[in-house]
Amino acid sequence: MVEIMHSNILELAKMRDHAYQGGGLDRIEAQHQRGKLTARERIDLLLDEGSFEEIDILKAGRGGLGSQGTSYPGDGVITGHGKINGREVFVFSQDFTVMGGSLGEGHSQKICKVMDLASRVGSPVIGLNDSGGARIQEGVDALAAYGEIFHRNVNASGVIPQISCMMGPCAGGAVYSPSITDFIFMVESTSNMFVTGPNVVKTVIHKDISAEELGGASVHSATSGVAHFAYPNDVLCLRGIRQLINYLPSNNKQKAPFLDLNDPPERTDPTLDYLVPPNPNQSYDMNVLIYSILDGAEFLEVHSRFARNIICGFGRLGGQTIGLVANQPAVLAGVLDNNASFKAARFVRFCDAFNIPLVSLVDVPGFMPGPEQEHGGIIRHGAKLLYAFTEATVPRITVIVRKAYGGAYLVMNSKHIHCDINYAWPTAEIAVLGPRGASEIIYRKEIDSAADPEALLNEKMEQYRKYYVNPFLAAKRGYIDDVIFPSQTRHRLIRSLQFLESKIGSRPDRKHGNIPL
Repeated sequence: MVEIMHSNILELAKMRDHAYQGGGLDRIEAQHQRGKLTARERIDLLLDEGSFEEIDILKAGRGGLGSQGTSYPGDGVITGHGKINGREVFVFSQDFTVMGGSLGEGHSQKICKVMDLASRVGSPVIGLNDSGGARIQEGVDALAAYGEIFHRNVNASGVIPQISCMMGPCAGGAVYSPSITDFIFMVESTSNMFVTGPNVVKTVIHKDISAEELGGASVHSATSGVAHFAYPNDVLCLRGIRQLINYLPSNNKQKAPFLDLNDPPERTDPTLDYLVPPNPNQSYDMNVLIYSILDGAEFLEVHSRFARNIICGFGRLGGQTIGLVANQPAVLAGVLDNNASFKAARFVRFCDAFNIPLVSLVDVPGFMPGPEQEHGGIIRHGAKLLYAFTEATVPRITVIVRKAYGGAYLVMNSKHIHCDINYAWPTAEIAVLGPRGASEIIYRKEIDSAADPEALLNEKMEQYRKYYVNPFLAAKRGYIDDVIFPSQTRHRLIRSLQFLESKIGSRPDRKHGNIPL
């Protein structure tokens, strides 16, 4: 018995050592030469030191067509749980040194197990993706394996945060699991995502294109909007995930962690009184306001390269995590277009799902006009943002900084779609149309018959601006709760969040609504 026990211990040590080696030293070196870390190195950097507990280290696939029953250590993926700043998370890290990290039945079963455990205990799940896609040798079993993961992604959506980190290739059916998750990180130059690769593109439409041009980090973070974050290397990307986790609750039953940065709630910033230029057509950078009001001037922007005319991200006010949505007048005058609308809508829905209060900073002249936007579905995309804000039951606060015109004013978390608190700066302009457009319609006959039409138009514009384009009329109607001094914005927001903390939101008794996807 003692000899058997000793033999088994030696065998276990041998098997574990084999698993730790992955695809072997040569393949590990090849991974490093590509500028990529190994699957285990990534986990070590992502999690708190010494906190990782591996699951299914001895799990192996059963082989398939052409594999002669060969099995591989860990089946190309490392799974388990650990901690990020003391909070439990579950993680899987695909090992490109083992069969190119390809996904087969055993590989999928390992991922599904940690996803099930994460949902059961209410902890985030993080996927470090570096895979050549479905394991062709396993045939339809590999496709079935992907389906099991997709099913769990959907069921966990809105229950636990799901984060995908693309650290290598991701093609075909493999892109759908990351696209269902809440946030996608990509590494520049080494990761890519596409449904059909460059070879298929060349065969079908006879166009030569590189993997980077087709689905690299720069494309998906700036053009398609598929990726929320892009970093120059593995190390910075993993640090970015740790930073994001610090803002999020572990599940939909909890609140985000409170973190006191020793930034006084009553702090004021007199420079904000001069942020908005006297000329309404002159731009300014909304980031000045954002970094001024947030605790410690810390802000994690989401989709920073995509639809830059609207800003979305996480910060803290009085120690509490908030989701911030702000028009950016320095880009396209802050107008809402197709990309900005669905970017903000998805962010709003995430915050609502995970109990994160929403703060809107509004300076929006309207929706982007033109056939390109109309044919691209701006009605539908704008409705997504309207739907997302209206549906949200978390505390919602809006500050109208300058322009708030027409339907865009309503969509940007207005009082009329039941935002909890609406403030305005004295520089706010709230109306159906801007002064010029309104004057041209209201006084058209007078202007057309005037000796100097342009002079009369300017006179009428000033008159309209004086009597209608200001926050005081809306305040008299009760549509604005208070017109505040810009320098006091931070204090007013924190106090509002404090009393809204006990807000109880309700929704109609239904299975779910039908958002205009």
